[in-house]
Amino acid sequence: MTPAARVAAAIEVLDGWLAGGAAEQLLTSWARSHRFAGSTDRAAIRDLVYDAIRCRRSYAALGGGESGRALMIGAERAAGRDPAEIFTGEGYAPAAFGPGDAPPRPDLSEEERLDCPDWLAPQLRASLGADFAPVMEALRHRAPVFLRVNLARIDRDEAIGTLAQEGITARPHPLSPSALEVTEGARRIQQGAAYASGLVELQDAASQAVVDALAISPGDRVLDYCAGGGGKSLALAAQGAEVSAHDIDPRRMSDLPGRAARAGVTVGLLPTDRLPGGGSFDLIFADAPCSGSGAWRRSPQGKWDLTARRLDELCAIQAGILDEIVRLSGPDTRIGYATCSVIEAENGAQVAAFLARHPGWQCSLSRSFTPRDGGDGFFIALLTQRHE
Repeated sequence: MTPAARVAAAIEVLDGWLAGGAAEQLLTSWARSHRFAGSTDRAAIRDLVYDAIRCRRSYAALGGGESGRALMIGAERAAGRDPAEIFTGEGYAPAAFGPGDAPPRPDLSEEERLDCPDWLAPQLRASLGADFAPVMEALRHRAPVFLRVNLARIDRDEAIGTLAQEGITARPHPLSPSALEVTEGARRIQQGAAYASGLVELQDAASQAVVDALAISPGDRVLDYCAGGGGKSLALAAQGAEVSAHDIDPRRMSDLPGRAARAGVTVGLLPTDRLPGGGSFDLIFADAPCSGSGAWRRSPQGKWDLTARRLDELCAIQAGILDEIVRLSGPDTRIGYATCSVIEAENGAQVAAFLARHPGWQCSLSRSFTPRDGGDGFFIALLTQRHE
C-alpha cells in the first residue's frame, strides 16, 4: 500500500471510532475485509489511528474539524507536511484536498496543543504542578516497549543476549533491576522463544518499580487484591512471594494459571467468597481501578472517555477497596495501594482520606512516577499500622 492509501484506511477506521466504535475492533474488522494488506501495512495504519486518537484535539484544530479526514489532515500539518501531497484523489488516496477543507486554526489553547480535556486540566495542573506541560506532551506520543526479566530464572544480561539472538535489541532501564527497554524488534517479542518460555514478560518499567517499592521478602504471603490479568502477581511471585490473586471479575484472571506455569512460578486464585481475614497475609496489594491517566499513551481512548462523574465513581471504588482490605488485615499486615494515574484525587488525596478514616494506620512510603521517568504514570503508597 502507498502512504496515501494507508491514510485513506486510517480515515475509514477513525470515522468508525468517532461514531462510537472501539478502535481495536475497527482495525481488526478492516484487516479482515482487506486481506491484501500485509503486516507492515496493518502496523502502519494502526500507528496512524492511535497517533490520531492520542492527538485528537490538536489534530482536529489543525485539520479543521472532528472527522477522520480532518484528523489526518491535522496529522500531516502537525508533521510539517502539505496535506495536498497525500490528499490527491489518485488511485487509493483520499479525495483531493480542496476548498472544502478548512485551514488550520492558528490560536490553539494550551489544552488543545497538549491534547488535554478542558474539564480535567485544572486537576491535572494541580496534581502535576510544573510537570503539567511536559507530562501531557509525553502522553501525546507512543510509549516505549518494556519487558520484565523473570529474575527467578534468568538475569538481565542473559536476557539481553537471548533476545538479541531473536532479533530483539533491549537495554537496561533504571526504573527497575528487572526492566528492559526494547529499542528494536518489538513486534517479534510475542512470537519469540524468550517470551513463550516465560523468561520475559511485557510490563511497563514503572509498573515494575511499583512492585519493587513493596519491598518483598522471600516467603512473604501476598494477596494481590485487584489482580486483573496478573502481571504484578507474576512479578511478586518472581521475587519469592507466596502470591494469591483475587479479582472481583474472575474472568480477568483466566490466563493467569497458564502464564504462571510458563514463568515457573505459582500463583493461587482466590474467589471473593474464600478471602481469609485475620492476618493471613503479610501484604495485601491493591492496584486499584483508576482513570488510567498515567497510561494514556497506551490506552488513549481513556483520555476522551473519562468524565467528572466517572472520576468520582472511581474515587469511591478506590476508597471502598481500601476499607475492605483493612477488614482482611491482621495486626502486622501491610497494605500496598497503587494506581496508574497522575491525578492527585486518586493518589495522595485518597491515601490522606484513608488515614483520616483509619487513624491506626500510617503511610510509610509514597512515590509518584510520571512519563518523565521513562515509564507510565503510577502512584504507590505503603501503609502500615501504628504500634505504640
